[in-house]
Amino acid sequence: MQKKINCNDKFFVAGSTGMVGSSLTRSLLKHNYVNNKNQDNLLIPKRSELNLLNIHEVLNWFKKNKPSVVILAAAKVGGIFANSNYPADFILENLKIQTNVIEASWETGVRRLLFLGSSCIYPKHAEQPIQESYLLNGNLEKTNEWYAIAKIAGIKLCESLRLQYGFDAISLMPTNLYGPNDNYHPNNSHVIASLIRKFLIAKYNNEPLVNCWGTGSALREFMHVDDLAEAIIFCLENWDPSNKNSPKDSFGVPLNHLNVGTGKDISIKKLASKIAKLTEFKGNINWDTSKPDGTPRKQLDVTKINELGWKAKIDLDFGLRDTIKNIDIRSFL
Repeated sequence: MQKKINCNDKFFVAGSTGMVGSSLTRSLLKHNYVNNKNQDNLLIPKRSELNLLNIHEVLNWFKKNKPSVVILAAAKVGGIFANSNYPADFILENLKIQTNVIEASWETGVRRLLFLGSSCIYPKHAEQPIQESYLLNGNLEKTNEWYAIAKIAGIKLCESLRLQYGFDAISLMPTNLYGPNDNYHPNNSHVIASLIRKFLIAKYNNEPLVNCWGTGSALREFMHVDDLAEAIIFCLENWDPSNKNSPKDSFGVPLNHLNVGTGKDISIKKLASKIAKLTEFKGNINWDTSKPDGTPRKQLDVTKINELGWKAKIDLDFGLRDTIKNIDIRSFL
């Protein structure tokens, strides 16, 4: 079967400096979609060069640069603390970024677009593992509903443009990510980055105790960002929701969004113990039960993307070890 992207395409990676965007750029080079010498078919503008929050600037940039394949990895992201304290920022900025990029892509004739959502789009108490068809079947987790609502709007915008205008937009819902170029901000990072930072600093300062949020009982699924980059390229190459053999929901309706993950989860308590061991932290871990756990369990059903032919390859222990060994502790101090 002929691939749906090729080396003659001009690729725009929105959010190229982030964890996902930088990994995707490496994968595009690895798979020879980008000219290694001058990279003239890879568009990775910096924030200072393109403000995705400004629709006029975005539209003019698209008309000038004419990308044919767009991967929308740009977003305002953060953990429970950031989502709880900056709800307006999370919903406003994400709605603007994704609407501007998706609308400009459609208006200027982009051939394929892939939008990245998040596993937090699903109901808090969804049946496990979570299938794609569970979207909008229940209440969201309160600690990140602002981000989730924005992402749901992006998925539905892509789906509506396909239904009404035949615009070739698809969406992937990745599980929790970690890996190179993650955000290690003390307040705005996700769980793995937050734990790595805490344990490395505690080890460096010879501290006897590390405090962690919640009870540690919540179950989460984690995937290395390089696995997601491979999934993005695979789906751009092979997934066509209009094909009669494409993945369908439980009602036989073609899916326009697919889950991406490992299909395996782990308790936050066990995860913390792994990271403590890998960072050689010898002290104790205290669980602050006054802080929220978030959703009790969040494991994605990845049957649909597996049936298409893609599976995650990077083991959690290997991925954590590789991530930690490449961190310079001085960047945290």
